[in-house]
Amino acid sequence: MRSFAALIAVAALTIGALASAASPTNEKRNRYKWVDGQGHLHYDDALPMEALQFGYDVVNSQGLTVKHVERAHTAEELKADKETAEKNAATKRVADAQAKSDQQMLSAYPTEHDLAMAQQSQIDMIDQSVHATEVSLQNQEKSLSEMLDHAADLDRTGKPIPPSLQQQIDTLRVTVEKQKAYIANKAAQKTADAQRFETELAHYREVQAQRAHP
Repeated sequence: MRSFAALIAVAALTIGALASAASPTNEKRNRYKWVDGQGHLHYDDALPMEALQFGYDVVNSQGLTVKHVERAHTAEELKADKETAEKNAATKRVADAQAKSDQQMLSAYPTEHDLAMAQQSQIDMIDQSVHATEVSLQNQEKSLSEMLDHAADLDRTGKPIPPSLQQQIDTLRVTVEKQKAYIANKAAQKTADAQRFETELAHYREVQAQRAHP
């Protein structure tokens, strides 16, 4: 009888515990906390549509925030957010490309002297090309002058200028003009390169300084 009574007591205690756990007073429920346009604080068991306009917090039964939800953005704000994100992405791509270019520059030219030598090499190549063209131009102009003198002698004596001579004169004139234009273009290129090299050298020094003092 005593064993049976003990079992009854245990069962009663178990049922009581289960009932207590299931009681609505102990149920753990989240609530919604939000502030309206007038600055008034609200707590709601169900999420109202108005809260979406201002954003809200999800709070637990102890009143602690477990999640924050930003307010819903308007179509104009979403468009502005997209444009900002695209601008930031473009800026990042440029920065990444510059960082990659800087790394390649430092790998190719470990010292400032290496960079200066490479730059001077490009200037020397232009000078050599211009010098070779100038020598050729002098020869072409000499030949053209001789042909023009010959054509003038023929004209003074009333003799016709042979078509072959006239063709040679025309061809040399075109060649001379092309070589003069080539020399002028190379001179402009040399000036532009010199300016570019100054900017490049200044940037090189800046990158080296940043690497030395990150």
